Amino acid sequence: MKSSVSKVGVALGSNLGNRLRHLQDARDLLKNLAAPGSFRQAPVYQTEPVACPPDSPDFYNTVVEFDYAGTAHDLLDATQGIEFRLGRAANPERNAPRVIDVDILYFGDERIDGGILDLPHPRLTSRRFVLQPLTDLHPELVLPGDQVSIAEHLRHLDSEEPPLATVQAVW
Repeated sequence: MKSSVSKVGVALGSNLGNRLRHLQDARDLLKNLAAPGSFRQAPVYQTEPVACPPDSPDFYNTVVEFDYAGTAHDLLDATQGIEFRLGRAANPERNAPRVIDVDILYFGDERIDGGILDLPHPRLTSRRFVLQPLTDLHPELVLPGDQVSIAEHLRHLDSEEPPLATVQAVW
């Protein structure tokens, strides 16, 4: 298991309650995990739910990136702890509305396939609500095992998702 410092990307989403406040709270908790001076955050976008139950409210989504000293599984434990701390309840319905969603998108150059963690996130390049904020932060990023940049994935995205609406550029 790798335990040196890695550049990591984490997606944040909320579609219940005070969505911006939930993102801010998750961001602040993630900042505590980041190496000093390494934390960056994309604008917050309002997005229509994708693959969610009917009548699900719109999401606020963003991406943060930071340097992390630890393993990918350590970070997974931390992100799941943040979800629990901020009130995310277990729900048997897939993609049910939620107070907070904290997903690891990538972890340095690591590739993990299977178990409770897949890296890079398997649906990262097919979701506008992830690609847009990630492109705002790191357009030239090429994911491990990939050949093209995040910005190229966004340019060529074949998705039914409508364009995203910026909620707040600085939050």
